[in-house]
Amino acid sequence: MSWIRALILFLLSTLLILTFSRVVRSAAVRDDSKPADRKDAARQVFMHESDASNFFKRRSRRSPKYYAEVQAEQRVKRAASERRREYNEEQRNEYENYVEEDRDELNERSRETNEQLREYHYDGLYPRSYWFH
Repeated sequence: MSWIRALILFLLSTLLILTFSRVVRSAAVRDDSKPADRKDAARQVFMHESDASNFFKRRSRRSPKYYAEVQAEQRVKRAASERRREYNEEQRNEYENYVEEDRDELNERSRETNEQLREYHYDGLYPRSYWFH
């Protein structure tokens, strides 16, 4: 039974290879041996003057940037760094305020706890003004 499966697999793969080889052969570029028309050839090589001037007016990737472009890029970078600096400063101030409030709250709670402990352990030997300043 397994040799029948192997034979069918072999025949299908051979059929697939032959099918694609025909497609590849038909997709090849035809060789037109007839000579091209001179006007069509000139039209493909040359372009109008306006198109040529627009082509050369555009800046290529490797040519130096214009001064105005450099200035605009620097302005954008400065603005971005300024926004980043302000954001970081704002975050730092918010965190400092949070820490200060948390510290104050903790100190207040510990002070209240200490006062309660003093009142609980007050034995009457010292005046109350001594314990609570």
